[in-house]
Amino acid sequence: MQFPESWLRTFSNPDIDTEALSQRLTMAGLEVEETRPVAPPFSGVVVAHIVAVEAHPNADKLRVCRVDDGSGEPLQIVCGAPNAAAGLKVPLARIGAVLPGGMRIGRAKMRGVESLGMLCSARELGLSQDHAGLLVLDVAAQPGQSLREALDLDDTLFTLKLTPNRADCLSILGVAREVSALTGAALTPPVIEAAPVALDDRLPVTVQAPDLCGRFAGRILRGVNARAATPDWIKSRLERAGQRSISALVDISNYIMLELGRPTHVFDLKRIQGGLTVRWAREGESLELLNGQTVALAPDVGVIVAGDEVESLAGIMGGEATAVTLDTTDIYLEAAFWWPEAIMGRARRYKFSSEASHRFERGVDFASVVEHLERMTGLILEICGGSAGPVDDQVIDLPRRDPVAMRLARCHRVLGVPVPRDEILGIFRSLGLPCRLEDDTFLVTPPSYRYDLFLEEDLIEEVARIYGFERIPDLPPLARAEMRCEPETLRGPHALRGSMAALDYQEVINFSFVEQAWEHDYAGNDDPIRLLNPIASQLAVMRSSLIAGLVANIQHNINRKQSRIRVFELGRVFARDASVADGELSVAGVSQPLRLAGAAWGPALEEQWGAASRPVDFYDVKKDVETLLGAQADALRCVAAPHPALHPGRSARLELHGQPIGWLGELHPRLAQQAELNRAPVVFELDEASISTALMPQPGELSRQPVVIRDLAVWVAPQVAYQSLLDTLAQVIASDGKLSIVRDIRLFDVWRDAAAGPASEKSMAFRFWLQDPEVTLDDATVEQCINRLLEALVSAHGVRLRA
Repeated sequence: MQFPESWLRTFSNPDIDTEALSQRLTMAGLEVEETRPVAPPFSGVVVAHIVAVEAHPNADKLRVCRVDDGSGEPLQIVCGAPNAAAGLKVPLARIGAVLPGGMRIGRAKMRGVESLGMLCSARELGLSQDHAGLLVLDVAAQPGQSLREALDLDDTLFTLKLTPNRADCLSILGVAREVSALTGAALTPPVIEAAPVALDDRLPVTVQAPDLCGRFAGRILRGVNARAATPDWIKSRLERAGQRSISALVDISNYIMLELGRPTHVFDLKRIQGGLTVRWAREGESLELLNGQTVALAPDVGVIVAGDEVESLAGIMGGEATAVTLDTTDIYLEAAFWWPEAIMGRARRYKFSSEASHRFERGVDFASVVEHLERMTGLILEICGGSAGPVDDQVIDLPRRDPVAMRLARCHRVLGVPVPRDEILGIFRSLGLPCRLEDDTFLVTPPSYRYDLFLEEDLIEEVARIYGFERIPDLPPLARAEMRCEPETLRGPHALRGSMAALDYQEVINFSFVEQAWEHDYAGNDDPIRLLNPIASQLAVMRSSLIAGLVANIQHNINRKQSRIRVFELGRVFARDASVADGELSVAGVSQPLRLAGAAWGPALEEQWGAASRPVDFYDVKKDVETLLGAQADALRCVAAPHPALHPGRSARLELHGQPIGWLGELHPRLAQQAELNRAPVVFELDEASISTALMPQPGELSRQPVVIRDLAVWVAPQVAYQSLLDTLAQVIASDGKLSIVRDIRLFDVWRDAAAGPASEKSMAFRFWLQDPEVTLDDATVEQCINRLLEALVSAHGVRLRA
């Protein structure tokens, strides 16, 4: 929010300079983002009156002006401005004046004619970019008066960076309340008097949506002169607040909004057919706005309707159909209280923002609607003339203002400073917060313009702001240090991130909002959770998988010439689940599990001399997953199953202890081609809850006996999977005590006869490690164990011993 300091000081004028005032506001939570002068520094420029203008004898585009600068002696000035004319009041840079940029004015001869100064344009003085002619001043300006004084150019522009909860400070009056509370200076709001009622005319208004409009006030004015000039004092304040002057009626409406924080609207009465109706929009309705944009309306958007025609977006922007023009003579003034929840996000939905919606969606004073309407009426009658009708004020449904309690002891504990009770009472009163004291509890009733006071902590914040954060000592907190034992089997998100980083993966953080096409292509989800108000059209649904985001990361890095990419993300996904109930960290009907996903693309190893370069494959990433699981990797199973994002023949569902925990595989060729990848990355996605618990290490006695190693090669049918053979061996070892000496089993060779074709048997060679903790194994015992294992394979899978 931008405004001139002089305007603020008309409401509250503390005896401190600009820098101190800026510091006070910033320390109170109203951050002053910038202060800058209205005009750049210059000196020696005064108001001058052009008495006469003559043609230059030696130049067609120059003229010789006689000007009165208040010194008593007319000065001769040569000027080339096309608008130089007798009778104008213009800026004059006298001899010795210094203009912006350091240019000094001296005596000069222009085509043989002496010039004793320089008449200036607005651009030459740094006031604007207009250099089409001389800057024309008010006819009431006195010749010889300093231009800086005449135009109040020593003013300072304040730019506040307000937090969303301080809607009450989106006006000069609101900021002045804060200044008065911070400095103790008197608050002098504008005197508002009821405008004289000279008409009996009323416009019927029906409010059909109490959840949209809580209060609606309006009145008719007839005989106004819309072509009346906006007074310079209003125009100057608007321009310095960043508003462009348009016409008297529009300028007055904008002025009231900036001064009092009250957005209003002016209707052309003759363009209203029948009365007004306030309601929610209906499907199929549309509206042409004042900015020229035509919008299609939805049932959750509030509108004001005249007859059967929609006239404006309630609390956001008026429509072109009833906009005032310079020919307007009869108007209807509207001021209302719109519920913030009914305005929030509607303007952004149509990809624009307005000053009115910015205020109404944060909360506007609902108790002063009529007073503000009277203030606006008075200005219109004073500037544009006309006659006013009575005010129609409909109070439908206003917010409740329940007292908020603040305990003195709680305040002292939170702030760490024993602020005296009487000082706290004075702080609340200086802020205009009605307060009463019961024992050591303050009961504060939030005023109608404060929408940020609900909790005890809100009141404590008010005390801290006005008391002064700089007065609170900077002391470290003291607390008992209690050592807590962390469960050894629990691995939190931070530990998982550390493990992934140790595996040479880099963490990424992607949006939880994704394209709808991603949900269909990567997750097979045709009914994703849609956002009601997406920040961008392509980010319209909530993700149910992390894989698509990682593929986009890979694509982004490939486009920037990266040759090896390994990324991971730990984040939430979102899916519909009717079994989920509302809770502190849950939303009814929405499951939000935490997932860990990774993706690898490019060479399996960094470029080096010790190993040949090869692309990363399924088994490389599978090994990363096993390393991540640690001791639980023995319980990991890869089950062939289809997934919409993965290669049909190079993907697997991951199961741990028989429970599915995620997926692993190459990206589907179609999706790799769609992402313009020359090789498909290998990706995985795991359920964080399933892998966050590790096995507790169990100590065991080391055997002094030697280990015996035996190999066993068998012919196996082509459809038999290695995992099924391994499961059979594990089952028979667990069921036979004599086989407990088998310590480990590994597959070390697979061979097929290429000439026999793919349907032929395959040779699989197993290596067994055997060890007894008590005695040295003899050959007979070892052979007996191997034969028992072979029998189990023959019985379960029909294998044949390979000679």
